Amino acid sequence: MRNWNQFQTGLNRRTFLNNTGVGLGAAALGSLLNGEQLAAAKKTTAMGGLPGLPHIAPKAKRVIFLCMAGGPTHLETFDYKPKLAEMDGKPFPESFTKGQPIAQLQGKELKCQGPLTRFRKYGRNGQEISDFLPWTAKIADDICIIRSMVTEQINHDPAHTFMNTGTVISGRPSMGSWITYGLGSETEELPGFVVLTSVGGRNPQPIASRQWGTGFLPTRYQGVQFNSTGDPVNYLKNPAGISDSQQKQLIETVQKLDRYRNTRVTNPEIETRIAAYEMAFKMQTSVPELMDLSGETRQTLEMYGAEPGAGSYANNCLLARRLAERGSRFIHLYHRGWDHHGDLVRYMNTCCGLTDKPTWALINDLKQRGMLDETLVIWGGEFGRTPMFQGKGGAGRDHHIKGFSMWMAGGGIKGGITYGETDELGYNSVENIVHVRDLHATMLHLLGINHRQFSFEFQGLDTRLTGVEEAHIVDQILT
Repeated sequence: MRNWNQFQTGLNRRTFLNNTGVGLGAAALGSLLNGEQLAAAKKTTAMGGLPGLPHIAPKAKRVIFLCMAGGPTHLETFDYKPKLAEMDGKPFPESFTKGQPIAQLQGKELKCQGPLTRFRKYGRNGQEISDFLPWTAKIADDICIIRSMVTEQINHDPAHTFMNTGTVISGRPSMGSWITYGLGSETEELPGFVVLTSVGGRNPQPIASRQWGTGFLPTRYQGVQFNSTGDPVNYLKNPAGISDSQQKQLIETVQKLDRYRNTRVTNPEIETRIAAYEMAFKMQTSVPELMDLSGETRQTLEMYGAEPGAGSYANNCLLARRLAERGSRFIHLYHRGWDHHGDLVRYMNTCCGLTDKPTWALINDLKQRGMLDETLVIWGGEFGRTPMFQGKGGAGRDHHIKGFSMWMAGGGIKGGITYGETDELGYNSVENIVHVRDLHATMLHLLGINHRQFSFEFQGLDTRLTGVEEAHIVDQILT
């Protein structure tokens, strides 16, 4: 009940502040609270975080999550299946699929679709990586490929919801919100949780803003989406005709009113709103400086393939490094366009052409700057693709949840290894299976958080990112 009352108080305060005409924007304002309400209410540090966290010494300070939205095929990226190549065009064995959800392929004749590209071995341990990813192949010794991922949702939006929140129940907190709620931020001038999106490929599925929402957590942990073009954050600029000095004067006046009110009611929410205005005012300088890539060297821009002003994945990877340098805790990149039901070769070339080199550049750049060891980088989609043929303008693959690949690198991860296996046709994960909740538990562990002790009381229950079912830390991939 206490949390709900605080939430209602926050809503009433936000209603007032959003109508004061300051023009800082509800989304930016909510995100910038980054733990200061908690500081007033629970005596935590100036930049947020729960008392007692981290539980253990962290191996990573931050997370950069590279989401290939739409579901990249594991069978043309990291999971070569000679048997599937041998059975190309033959009926797919019914023993694999009987009673299983296979989306649009229900009721159709199922035929094996062999790999549509070559695989080669890279790095000291011979990691198998496809020819679609020549730049990722260069970082084979830095990444841990997980071939045995499983999830529970077979359609895009609920699968993203499950990957981001650990549940299909809409309106639950995203992993970025959970992490900034627990650990706070390392910056007072930028959001602790930032989202960047790009588009390119086949059938780019929409990504709803609730995917980076706070759910029942305080709204200050909301992810803030930075726009690729135009104003980086909506309503961050001063209203037309308002100078910086006028803006500051208005903020100071509102703060005086807030402080006077707080002497009467002693509401910790008021103190946090005062701090929020101060930080939002700083953001008017820090965000444009962050987004301005003109100060980067030509060598760096060429390494990423970035262009100042472009809304590309390459630019977003470079911005992710800049955000990491400045102290953002969770940086989530979405590249939309991986829904390859047909014409897979063409669109894999498109998507990999847009994302492969910038991903390599991000890992390489972090490594050169001594930041990779304290940054956890995760690459993957919301699910994988079927080993069966689906033809819509050339060979393609349908959605698949029982076996797919992701990779992790950086803070606390063993590089140069492959973990887990799918069966000989790439349908079921069969060895060292990693559930999405296990991924969450492992991520939290690397940040120093015991997922079993990390919860928020909601509707009478201690709710966790990893849910009520047992989640496991994947110890075998950790340094």
